[in-house]
Amino acid sequence: MRPHKNLLVWKESISYVQEIYKLTNQLPDTEKFGLISQLRRASVSIPTNISEGAARSTKKEFLYFLYISSGSLSEVDTLLTIAENLEYISKTDLENCEKKMGTMSSLLNGLIRKLKSEI
Repeated sequence: MRPHKNLLVWKESISYVQEIYKLTNQLPDTEKFGLISQLRRASVSIPTNISEGAARSTKKEFLYFLYISSGSLSEVDTLLTIAENLEYISKTDLENCEKKMGTMSSLLNGLIRKLKSEI
């Protein structure tokens, strides 16, 4: 079993979930079942898919779950853009989140490239 807790991308994504939860506390209650729920679920999907993939028996399976994590990261990006367009979050909040998403994306893509080279 791969130790997902040793992966930097997993650690970064866990931290990012906390930030998304704090940020969504600023959104109006009317978004409780809309943007808030979607942002939280998509952000949680990033580290959970990394850990689930790391627990799989093959590198090919691990890759599959890393691609799901990458898709969830893109989903968070889109949802945050919508939140900023609706003026629920500031442009600064969006830019800070985008910077962290860039870091996670680079880490995910690096891990994907590494695993693909080993298959």
